[in-house]
Amino acid sequence: MRHEVTLPIDAPAELVWQTMSTVEKWPEWTPTMTEIRRLDDGELRVGSTAEVRQPKQPPRTWTVTELTPGKSFTWVSSGTGLQLAADHVITTDGDGTVGALLTFTVRGVLAPVAGLLAGGAMRRAVDTEAESLKKWCESHRADG
Repeated sequence: MRHEVTLPIDAPAELVWQTMSTVEKWPEWTPTMTEIRRLDDGELRVGSTAEVRQPKQPPRTWTVTELTPGKSFTWVSSGTGLQLAADHVITTDGDGTVGALLTFTVRGVLAPVAGLLAGGAMRRAVDTEAESLKKWCESHRADG
């Protein structure tokens, strides 16, 4: 299962990156996160880990596997028969419009079952996170 959403955000790319990459503060701006506790210190980097608690979900540890500072990061969480991956990408087009691309992928032998049982909830969560990110960033720009 794979779901992605792209939204334009009327805010500077730096603000969008700061908001996305400061993962421990996500519960402040999206209802899809109850608590995120970083398990390391400093800037988000490849190898960074966090324990994520979401409504109606067991706690999961996510590990950053790819990161381009100021632009994107991917983190993954694995369990028996499943690997969850989430991409967070800042996009810009030729006219300077900033956007966010969020992608959620479920792989593994249990992926078809997870997609059937929870696919709708997963898609709604990603959509909610994108909308919440847009709303937060647009309401926190320096001129807003």
